[in-house]
Amino acid sequence: MAKSFKIDCIAFGIFLLQWLIFLTCKKVYLGEALPKQSCVILFWHGRLALMPFAYKKMGIKEKKAYVMISHHKDGEIIARNIAFFGLNTLRGSTSKGALALLRQSFKILDQGNDIIITPDGPRGPFHSISDGSVMIALKKQTPLFLLNYEASSFWEFKSWDKMILPKPFSKITYRLSEEIKIQNLNLEEAKVLIQEKFDIISQMDKG
Repeated sequence: MAKSFKIDCIAFGIFLLQWLIFLTCKKVYLGEALPKQSCVILFWHGRLALMPFAYKKMGIKEKKAYVMISHHKDGEIIARNIAFFGLNTLRGSTSKGALALLRQSFKILDQGNDIIITPDGPRGPFHSISDGSVMIALKKQTPLFLLNYEASSFWEFKSWDKMILPKPFSKITYRLSEEIKIQNLNLEEAKVLIQEKFDIISQMDKG
């Protein structure tokens, strides 16, 4: 009980910090809103810090969003933190217990909701595309989108994902890609295309 309360306090403290930074920054949102049908959204693990704000702006209110979070101890803090934003979690990893996780993912998509995944999470390698994150969209023939943000000024953590935290009063540019067409590709071809598209949108708003 004490440990759970401590995790809640940490998650809420992070939530307050996120809002404090976000409110001081200038925000720009680029790209069309997500479609009304269910879809899969990918973003890099290193852009986790202020990403919940993007979905609340660009998502569809009638749909729920489920963020895939690992069972790692850090994952519990992240799960409780994003709950403060009204986002749901899908606990698990595409590398461990993948079959059960795929079944849960398919059910969520069949219900008309969205799944949000960091394809290089929870442990990397940096900016890699996991098989599972792509297989979900391929198997269900679900629209796939990429989401990213860049900041004019930020702190970069010395972590495997090179996570950035925008500095107060900086400019944050959020960008939602056009739908990535992978329906007629095999797994490896889809991963290459997604990597290329990620590289493009990551560079568009830097500087």
